Amino acid sequence: MDLKLLGSILLVIGTAIGAGLLALPVATAHAGFVYTSLLMIVIWFFMTCSALLILEVNLRMPLNSNLISMTKSTLGRPAAAIMWCAYLLLLYSVISAYSAGGADIVHSLLQMIHVNAPTWIDVLLFIGCLIFIVYRGIRSVDWANRGLMIVKLGAFFCLILLALPHTRFTDWPAGNTHGMSTAIMVIVTSFAFAIIVPSLRVYLKSDRRRIYIAIMSGSIVALICYLLWIFVIQTIIPQQQLIAVSQSGHPVGGLISALIAHLQTPIITTLVHLFAAICMMTSFLGVALSLTDFIADGLNLRTTKQDKCIVFLTAFLPPMIIVLFFPGIFIKALSYAGIFCVIILILFPALMAWKIRKRKTEGDAYQLRGGQPLLAIIILFATVLLIMGVIQTF
Repeated sequence: MDLKLLGSILLVIGTAIGAGLLALPVATAHAGFVYTSLLMIVIWFFMTCSALLILEVNLRMPLNSNLISMTKSTLGRPAAAIMWCAYLLLLYSVISAYSAGGADIVHSLLQMIHVNAPTWIDVLLFIGCLIFIVYRGIRSVDWANRGLMIVKLGAFFCLILLALPHTRFTDWPAGNTHGMSTAIMVIVTSFAFAIIVPSLRVYLKSDRRRIYIAIMSGSIVALICYLLWIFVIQTIIPQQQLIAVSQSGHPVGGLISALIAHLQTPIITTLVHLFAAICMMTSFLGVALSLTDFIADGLNLRTTKQDKCIVFLTAFLPPMIIVLFFPGIFIKALSYAGIFCVIILILFPALMAWKIRKRKTEGDAYQLRGGQPLLAIIILFATVLLIMGVIQTF
């Protein structure tokens, strides 16, 4: 068995299936299951194509190249500066969202043992334990992620099987377009697994076949799990209650409480808490690994322990401060992150691939099928999403 390939698939799944799984049923409450499913399939297709475009460009660069050096080499310094700002804002937004959601779960777990800790303790407990794993590098993240993913997928499918008898088709939520922009941006963020592609290339030693399998397998599993989860949640919890949860200050805790209240089974209570906690942890690990690799690449800090400390302070101090001052920022941060995802993980990969395909390369270089027409469609799709996201935000 190829354990490295399995670990890489699980890293893709873990990066994708995380806080987004907890945010999506709430963020898409207005849209309903049918509209949400169609949106998810379309966005999954474009996000997966973009991940493969990142792979295409990255394989033509030196090993350890990340998105900054890729952009600088293909689109020039001004584009690299835009990438720097957008990528940093994206990962800070996502880390802030995961930290807020993780702190919310820690708070709920502590309350179960009658401990009411202040927010800063919840944040430090969640982030502190996971930073240590990321500090030890991708191998430690891989092994930790494998264990967590096995438990998470087991808990997920047990939860789905136990919850299915409680679904009510008569309460199938009617869809509407209200709040659709927010839903789209949260879905985009939920499929932001492409940030881990440069790290996978290093881990799998530029084996494009294994990287391709990891991307496709991981993304398909993520899509199936998302659709199953949204179906179950939206046919158990009434639509108006989900909308109310989305407007509360603690959407993760609110969703967990609502689900437990409707199912009222001790084993489901345990599974929900376990599943929610691991969702946050696996997503945090994948994004945190990508963020530290990105900063190390951009600042050229890879040599000494002092370099590593600078990278980690730059990576995690700003999100911690954001969460301490805005603890209820979970869904809003994911929505903002969607705008940066569109720039970094859809628009720029297509532009980079367009540019790099004009260069002469070796005959066996990997290239995504579809040619220039597919690149043009991806660029148009990204432009439309970007306009929608900016209008919604401002």
